[in-house]
Amino acid sequence: MTTSSAPLTARARNVVGTGGPKEDSAWLEHVLGWTLVVVVAMFVTQVGWL
Repeated sequence: MTTSSAPLTARARNVVGTGGPKEDSAWLEHVLGWTLVVVVAMFVTQVGWL
């Protein structure tokens, strides 16, 4: 890596995000997690695996 590409790489990292949850959205992770648990439980109940 050259010295001229280092600032460009740092700027690209700031601009391009992964789309993942931010630090302040812990409640959203909890809600989505529990929603997934309920959906899986409903699916298992309907299929009758357990």
